[in-house]
Amino acid sequence: MLPWTALSLALSLALAWARSGAERGPRAAAPQGDLLFLLDSSASVTHYEFSRVREFLGQLAAPLPLGPGAVRASLVHVSSRPHSEFPFGQHSSGAAVQDAILAAAQLMGNTNTGLALAYAKEQLFAEAAGARPGVPKVLVWVTDGGSSDPVGPPMQELKDLGVTVFIVSTGRGNRLELSAAASAPAEKHLHFVDVDDLPIIARELRGSILDAMQPRQQLRASEVTSSGFRLAWPPLLTADSGYYVLELAPSAEPAAARRQQLPGNATGWTWAGLDPDTDYHVALLPESNLHPVGPQHLRVRTLPEEAGPERIVISHVRPSSLRVSWAPAGALRYHVQVGPLRGGAAQRVEVPAGRNGTALQGLAPGTAYLVTVTAAFRSGRERALSAKACTPDSERSRAPRPPPPPGPGGRGP
Repeated sequence: MLPWTALSLALSLALAWARSGAERGPRAAAPQGDLLFLLDSSASVTHYEFSRVREFLGQLAAPLPLGPGAVRASLVHVSSRPHSEFPFGQHSSGAAVQDAILAAAQLMGNTNTGLALAYAKEQLFAEAAGARPGVPKVLVWVTDGGSSDPVGPPMQELKDLGVTVFIVSTGRGNRLELSAAASAPAEKHLHFVDVDDLPIIARELRGSILDAMQPRQQLRASEVTSSGFRLAWPPLLTADSGYYVLELAPSAEPAAARRQQLPGNATGWTWAGLDPDTDYHVALLPESNLHPVGPQHLRVRTLPEEAGPERIVISHVRPSSLRVSWAPAGALRYHVQVGPLRGGAAQRVEVPAGRNGTALQGLAPGTAYLVTVTAAFRSGRERALSAKACTPDSERSRAPRPPPPPGPGGRGP
């Protein structure tokens, strides 16, 4: 009877294991994607900071499931000109990527992060660089907070293309600007940490990267602006098996729904002409002629309206200074540029959010100037407005005021 007892026990264990597996559900698909590290290699970073960040990126990469059909990694330096340390697919294990990162030498030069971001966009989508079409794209940017060129527009282009952006600041960056540059929500994609404490966030950041590379089976939104957003979904149908009905309605007015029919091979659609700062309910309804496919729902809120500047006021004009104000004020930040109309060096002043004016100093007396106020918004877009101003001549401003007219009888007071 002993063999039968052993067999019964084995069958019982097998059934129990099968039931537990069924209760747990199907195993999650393995993460797959292209991961690009953006490393500040400029002269603004000390050799010590560079070595600490390099060690951190190596520790971050080592346990990742790198290899064919899984995660691939690349490293790009930020310097006067961007430089690729190694392309996607060159290293097929976490240990090999870690060794390659630790071997990277600091390039020095300027901190042209915007130029490096534009280069990173090319690398992330170029098959010649080893990038793969149709897989998630993730960018990890480690920065000391400074840049010699604009970061917002090229970063927004990356996010508009579906790249998930993680930012690690070693403490000197502008929190408001970096929050706008990172993917939303910022609390998940932006980390402020001292350079010596970088290992503390390695495990959490690695988990977030892997989560961003999980195959997505749900309706999602990107490129959200004040007047629209883009929707994307996995291929649930084919051109021959059915079609989609896409519904959009303000959450406060379900009756004001808009509908769009799309072919079965569609995987995206952009809604435009929407109201700013408004919640919308989106429904994706697959109509299959083969088998039922369940609907998917999503709620998206458009950004507040990007207003201004629409009016500029020049005041407190002196021979060497003036004040410029504008309205309305609601952008992420502003910069004011003033330069002589007849040519010459222009100066630029950065103005943070919440302020609608600034003083301009160091001007030349008796000179006509062009003053331009540019508003930068969270979407990465910018709007500008200009006005002319003329400083008075310094000699004229020091001339004594004329005496008052004589009083009654032709005599002064």
